[in-house]
Amino acid sequence: MSGGLALKSNPAPIVACTIARDVQTFDLLIDDIEAELGEAWGDLNFLEAQAFLAQPEADDLEFVAVAVDDADEPDVEMICRVIAQAKEAGVKVILVAEDVSPPILHRLLTAGADDFVPYPLPDRAFHNSLERVRGGQTIATPEQAEAPAAAPQAETPPAPEAAAPDAPATPQAPPPEVQLQPTTTTMGDRVIFAVQSMAGGSGATTFAVNLAWELANIDKKAPPSVCLIDLGLQFGSAATYLDLPRREVVFEILTEATTMDLPAFKQAVQRYGDKMGVFTAPADILPLDIVGPDEIAALIALAQECADIVVIDMPSTIVQWTETVLNAADVYFATLDLDMRSAQNTMRFIKALQAEDLPLDKVHYVLNRAPRGLDIGGKARIKRLAESLGITISTHLPDGAKQVTQACDHGEPLSDFAPKNPLRKEIAKQAKALYDAMKAEASAT
Repeated sequence: MSGGLALKSNPAPIVACTIARDVQTFDLLIDDIEAELGEAWGDLNFLEAQAFLAQPEADDLEFVAVAVDDADEPDVEMICRVIAQAKEAGVKVILVAEDVSPPILHRLLTAGADDFVPYPLPDRAFHNSLERVRGGQTIATPEQAEAPAAAPQAETPPAPEAAAPDAPATPQAPPPEVQLQPTTTTMGDRVIFAVQSMAGGSGATTFAVNLAWELANIDKKAPPSVCLIDLGLQFGSAATYLDLPRREVVFEILTEATTMDLPAFKQAVQRYGDKMGVFTAPADILPLDIVGPDEIAALIALAQECADIVVIDMPSTIVQWTETVLNAADVYFATLDLDMRSAQNTMRFIKALQAEDLPLDKVHYVLNRAPRGLDIGGKARIKRLAESLGITISTHLPDGAKQVTQACDHGEPLSDFAPKNPLRKEIAKQAKALYDAMKAEASAT
């Protein structure tokens, strides 16, 4: 089938952020802040925080969670400056501390923290702290703490009749709920997603493999059947990323796809985790023109007969049968980096599609290693890139760092190897958006 998908997955407005030497060491904090805010938060280290809090955009933050442990004690002066900067910007500060000595903890609290929670976080501790901060309740300042101690020195206690009635506390109203844009689609119940890189190393195969695996696990009760096809006939890496062998039968299926039946195709498809079928690249390097549009169309038709969702990992080059896949796909993901080579290649890709009158509306641009939400300079670069190419980049994949390379080397999807990796979370979010669009279309028809 053919169709279009208008994914509206622009990042949610950032209303809070964590500030830590390495926030990944505070995984419980990540879980709690995601439970409270979803995707509407970012993370900074201490140096980045000093630069960001000096920007006007810092005024939009509701609060920051400053996370420290004993390894941060030598940098206490810098951390105190970060807390002071946040207070000057009118941003609430929640201090999260683990194994910090009492003198250092006292200095951090007196620097201006509004509330404090120990780490590891007790159950609902962060939620309760956030409620206190939103309600205007803060830790007593040194001047407030000295006031009760000075009271016994008063010569005459105030008379009961002269006591002023307590004024009722006026809690601060919580910020409005972030409204996410809905997803729309014209897809049916069997869909095709294709992924192609605009430049080498832009994460196309990583995205395709992990997207397919996330879709295969998206519904615990009634998971869709998924087939991943690696059409990188020369240097396809899907088999490596899933630790699967490359079978000789793949070559036969590719060259004789027009006459091949479904049982023969299933023999070439390997099962991964009992949840996903994988048609790997051939064992030997083959010329890309060894197959033509008819063979690729037949291969896709065979895959659709045995799977609800077909994910195709395309070669980085444009070949004769690229048009076949583009016309068959419901969404054609194009991955790119924030650099000049990706920009130039994307422009050439767009011109090639326009020259052949191919459906550009199916192309969904995915920015790999996207700057974090609080990187103001990065946001400006993304905007200039999109404007110069005349495109919309609505999917931003964060840098998963070394864990991505390690997962690929171990032959495991990110959800198994590093489930809390930021790249894995964003791909899972993309998979959910696609699956929700499929269900919405199915219910509408």
